[in-house]
Amino acid sequence: MTITIAKLQPILAIAAGVLILLRPQLLHYIVAAYLILVGVIGLGLFRALS
Repeated sequence: MTITIAKLQPILAIAAGVLILLRPQLLHYIVAAYLILVGVIGLGLFRALS
């Protein structure tokens, strides 16, 4: 199974949503980590995933 960027972003969003529901006090860290990861992927720094 190949994981592409198109498949990775929704998976990350679901995981972040579940973590926020379970631990609301982690909201800032989860959002920051998600935004950094999506930005890095968007810049093409993880070419092995695409």
